[in-house]
Amino acid sequence: MQEKGSISIHTENIFPIIKKFLYSDNEIFLRELVSNAVDAVQKVKRLSSLGQYNGAIGNPMVSVDFDKEARTITISDNGIGMTAEEIKKYINQIAFSGAEEFVEKFKDAKDAHELIGKFGLGFYSAFMVADQVEIQTLSYQDGAAPARWICDGSTEFEISEGNRTERGTSIILHVNADSEEFLDKYKLQGILEKYCRFLPIPIKFGTKTEYDYESEAIEDAEEVTDETASEEKKKTGPKEIEVDNIINNTTPIWTKSPTELKDEDYLAFYRELYPMSEDPLFWIHLNVDYPFTLTGVLYFPKVKNDFELQRNKIKLFSRQVFITDEVKDIVPDFLMLLHGVLDSPDIPLNVSRSFLQADSNVKKINSHISKKVADKLAELFKNDRKSYEEKWADIGMFVKYGMISEEKFYDRAKDFALLTNTKSEHFTLTEYSEKIAPIQTDKDGTVVYLYTTDPAKQDSFIQSANRKSYDVLMMNSPIDSHFIHAIERKLEKTNLKRVDADVIEKLIHKDEKIESILSEDQTASVKNIFEQAISKPNMKVHVEAMSPDELPVTVTMDEFMRRMKDMAAMGGGGMGFYGSIPDSYNVSVNSNHKLVSRILNAETEEQSRLAKQAFDLAMLSQGMLTGADLTEFVNRSVSLI
Repeated sequence: MQEKGSISIHTENIFPIIKKFLYSDNEIFLRELVSNAVDAVQKVKRLSSLGQYNGAIGNPMVSVDFDKEARTITISDNGIGMTAEEIKKYINQIAFSGAEEFVEKFKDAKDAHELIGKFGLGFYSAFMVADQVEIQTLSYQDGAAPARWICDGSTEFEISEGNRTERGTSIILHVNADSEEFLDKYKLQGILEKYCRFLPIPIKFGTKTEYDYESEAIEDAEEVTDETASEEKKKTGPKEIEVDNIINNTTPIWTKSPTELKDEDYLAFYRELYPMSEDPLFWIHLNVDYPFTLTGVLYFPKVKNDFELQRNKIKLFSRQVFITDEVKDIVPDFLMLLHGVLDSPDIPLNVSRSFLQADSNVKKINSHISKKVADKLAELFKNDRKSYEEKWADIGMFVKYGMISEEKFYDRAKDFALLTNTKSEHFTLTEYSEKIAPIQTDKDGTVVYLYTTDPAKQDSFIQSANRKSYDVLMMNSPIDSHFIHAIERKLEKTNLKRVDADVIEKLIHKDEKIESILSEDQTASVKNIFEQAISKPNMKVHVEAMSPDELPVTVTMDEFMRRMKDMAAMGGGGMGFYGSIPDSYNVSVNSNHKLVSRILNAETEEQSRLAKQAFDLAMLSQGMLTGADLTEFVNRSVSLI
């Protein structure tokens, strides 16, 4: 039996297109061919379970071998096999039906994933690395004859009688000169471990050597002790044996029911995926079968304040075949910090970015993952609040990012999101509002949350707030500037101010008024003294009546202006105007402080020197005294002492 044929393509040959557009992703040929082989094995198992095949299944197996000298890579399976007629149907007709349409539609394509899978092209990805592809196959059907198909990448093919004697299929790739890199053991093994590490059928890649220490003499002995075994080893030495080198785990934990698994199973799998990482805090096992199918395990790593979106930590699979680790459209953006695996047959193996953005199942999966994460966090908070609070330093980043970026998640998370104060106490949003409202409500009925971004640097301001029994929140993570806006937008009559945004009396405006011990003329004189001593255009002097316990001089930047400048520095849209405005500060002189009275009564030269010293102390407390100004301050301090 021999048959030759060709496929008429009226425009352009299909193979150069495959090679051109898939060149950058050429390693996926192995994923495609191994996946096809696995499907073939699963089909024969399915037929057997349905009673439609009565032959022996044997050990289900897919093997990958290469011969460097012969320049071949062979992918073999003991699956369903094909007849000559099925080769014509599945290899020729499917791949080339609509070829004209294919060529026209994809001649300008840029995304390699747009090509494979569109017209049965999974098999034809072999031509990315081979200048000739051969199929040797024997169908499971009774009386079937072995068949051979061969094609050199042109539109010509040949079908003849094959030489395979056992059920299944072998694909032999005759590797082209440009693809010799794939005739390397470690290259092939790396690709197999990347894409096929969790396939459901064992994948054998070559063999490995093990050592058998049991000699025949020991095996035949009626009684063997550890001592005799040890003596025999010394006499005979180990015997080398070759065993199958299976490179995949056919039953990864996401394919199992959570009831079958213990914590150690989840941790062991995490270490397998991320061998150099700290153990995760906790995890979520996903198992959905309606309205879409989704399984997987998502781990919460310890991130603290390292806000680095490592977008290659969640791996996407389709029926245990690795697709990609770029899961932006499948996983909500705020959960890109998670680690783990997702598997959904509803996402095609050869997925394109445009598909992910448009597919309704992907949108549902995205929404479901967000909900499951919220449910898990709510459960942890409810069941063991103390443990949840201990983890907050690590998980706060996820929660805050989610509340900022997704409306539905904010609504779910508002009951388990925590605010932490400088005393390391934790409160929900509702609890915190109730705690501070009696003391930190201003004259207009607005509740004012005070916060610090750097408790060490802003310590004097925190102490001033504490003297008034005000509470101060910690807002020192990279995302907190955005989280502050989210809180203000959501909470009614609530305003947040950094603790150093103004003098303490003006941070929370009350109806209380402190009287100044200075007359109007004296106040004007003090203002003039400090303006002359400071002589900086971006420093605006105010003389304020404050508690004598407060510092003589305080340097602050208005909350609104500082926020705008911070946003501009972070690249906030539309904030460029504020980024171009020079820094502007308020210099508040405490008219009720003893040092101010002393300055007022001093000689002219001494007035300037003391005023400058008090101002520099205020600058120093804000970490703003540097360079020549700092040197001058040190020298002046020595002189004053």
